[in-house]
Amino acid sequence: MSSVGIKTRPVKSSHSHKTNRNKGKDNMKSHIVKDMALAEEGARRIEWARRHMPVLRIIRERFAKERPLEGVNVVACLHVTVETANLITALRDGGANVALAGSNPLSTQDDVAAALAAEGINVFAFRGENDEEYYECLEEAIKIGPHVTLDDGADTIAQVHSKHLGLLPDIIGGCEETTTGVIRLRAMAADGALAYPVIAVNDAETKMMFDNRYGTGQSTIHGIMNATNILLAGKNVVVVGYGWCGRGVAMRAKGLGANVIVVEVHPRKALEAVMDGYRVMPMLDAARIGDLFITVTGDIAVIRKEHFEVMRDQAIVANSGHFNVELDLPALSSIAVGISEMKEDVMEYVLANGNRIYVLAEGRLVNLASAFGHPPEVMDMSFANQALCVRHIVEHGSSLDNQVYTVPSEIDDEVASLKLDAMGITIEKLTPEQDEYLHSWTMGT
Repeated sequence: MSSVGIKTRPVKSSHSHKTNRNKGKDNMKSHIVKDMALAEEGARRIEWARRHMPVLRIIRERFAKERPLEGVNVVACLHVTVETANLITALRDGGANVALAGSNPLSTQDDVAAALAAEGINVFAFRGENDEEYYECLEEAIKIGPHVTLDDGADTIAQVHSKHLGLLPDIIGGCEETTTGVIRLRAMAADGALAYPVIAVNDAETKMMFDNRYGTGQSTIHGIMNATNILLAGKNVVVVGYGWCGRGVAMRAKGLGANVIVVEVHPRKALEAVMDGYRVMPMLDAARIGDLFITVTGDIAVIRKEHFEVMRDQAIVANSGHFNVELDLPALSSIAVGISEMKEDVMEYVLANGNRIYVLAEGRLVNLASAFGHPPEVMDMSFANQALCVRHIVEHGSSLDNQVYTVPSEIDDEVASLKLDAMGITIEKLTPEQDEYLHSWTMGT
């Protein structure tokens, strides 16, 4: 992406978010979904999630009154789930014109896509897209002419920077939802290739610490159970990567009785895993003894040919990182003497020595491909951050540099406070004396 060569940010007028409101709309489809007959079921499921997302509901009601996004075109490339639907409707009620594409070929819930289309929202996503169809859907969404982009994996930003440079002058900024996307965007910013500011919603404490840990932890195990129905107790479960997602997966696997092994390249994270009670070792050593492997690194080829070759018979391999590149499936295919579908979401690779390796969900996000993704209670905080950051971009984007920004602390704190209120929890407050003590160097001990 650094080859784009964009070094300076296009100059925008203070009213630039109104200039291309209808750009591309003449030949833009209203939606691409699998089956509109699924809309009623999708609407029921969206409502169920809404009842478990009180923070986003409050923000949606506020947006409906204040209309802070009036006339703003938002292109969102996100997992099309019931939780995402509630974010999209909150943005719409705030005045935004939204076009939604799916950020993963296997994560779209077709009934949700149909329900959003039935509400008049431009949605372009269906489960099982091939690569060509995936980018066709994203291209269709981009036709709205974005002022703000929302991403889970940075694909919209990459597409705009590589194929739609003419849209850049009207783009105020963007948001990125996941670690993998933030890594890509920081690399772009470091190379001077990022042409507009982006807020790393992923790095908000009310997102990263809860969504990544509790959401990924629970939903990953849920997806593996749905695909296999195996017993985790007593098995060696290898968690590859010990960031917030890895911590969550390891915690949940341990809670179900698994013997957890962690593979990690970062010394401090590896040390933390040891202190948390897990065995830590290199991937090649773990490959020899693991029964179930779960990758959550955001990097490429963390399980490779040399690892597959030494795995036990009937080892199970799953990925819960954003892209399917964490597992080197071309290498696995090259050493397999037979490949077949054992059951839905389970492919069997038979090696020359007779050992069988089972890959779940084509190596894509197992928690979304084989389950429902994160629970609405944690996505409530993540998407509340997204909604408030979109408003922040609209209000302040013209004064930001072309960098990746953390979520403003006041937004993070507001989301946490609203969540506590919704849970009926009251916290302690500092006395004036305590507050002064914490901000003074003259009060002594």
